[in-house]
Amino acid sequence: MAGLNIHRNDKVQVLTGADAGKQGRVLRVFPDKDRVLVEHIRMVKKTVSSKSGKNTKGGIAEQESPMHVSNVALVCSNCGKPTRVGYKVEGDSKIRVCRKCGSAQPTKAKK
Repeated sequence: MAGLNIHRNDKVQVLTGADAGKQGRVLRVFPDKDRVLVEHIRMVKKTVSSKSGKNTKGGIAEQESPMHVSNVALVCSNCGKPTRVGYKVEGDSKIRVCRKCGSAQPTKAKK
């Protein structure tokens, strides 16, 4: 399975759906399901029950829901527009580049 072009903390723009045109930061990536969780995008209501031992209040809470990675595009840090992601090999490292302006995009640090 190939890895995703979108990484955690990337700024992305939603291309389709009710939130089309909105931008947000990627909170979490689910590569096995090809889905991403974007901050303040695709908000759903969830019922939360109060726990007897804990001091949590029950009710209706809003939270983000994962969306398919094909519905978002990376926003270039240089040109500020949504773009596709390319790769360039420089020495021993492989870096992400913007397909529109060719500038290097920051990547997540390997652990």
